[in-house]
Amino acid sequence: MRTGLTRVLATGTFDLLHPGHLFYLEQSKALGDELLVIVARDANVQHKPSPIIPQEQRLLMVSTLKMVDRAVLGDETDIFRPIEDLKPDVITLGYDQHFDVVLLKEELATRGIDARVVRLVEHDPCPLCSSRSIVAKVLEERRR
Repeated sequence: MRTGLTRVLATGTFDLLHPGHLFYLEQSKALGDELLVIVARDANVQHKPSPIIPQEQRLLMVSTLKMVDRAVLGDETDIFRPIEDLKPDVITLGYDQHFDVVLLKEELATRGIDARVVRLVEHDPCPLCSSRSIVAKVLEERRR
């Protein structure tokens, strides 16, 4: 039974949690009443290097953030299954996430998921607002 609250869903790997993740989740939360987060499973991260932090630890970190109402691991075989289970009203995409919005909307419609898809805007740049930049900085510092 729905409570009339707007459920917003954010997804991501959330490896090496950093301010960019917080900006994304804060922007997502601002679009509704309840923020749900799907944390990608290690095995499903294929569009970038494998996560450094194991999926259970990434889930724990995201779950403890005050703006997150509920966080779950993604499904190993069907990335849309948790979306069907969580029944969001809004799905947010980070400005740099690799999803094609048109294809995503088509797949949601095929599965009977009636959710608005919102691509969020880039936040003000900050020096270590990506996992890639954090790893590069650590490697640079350790080579000295």
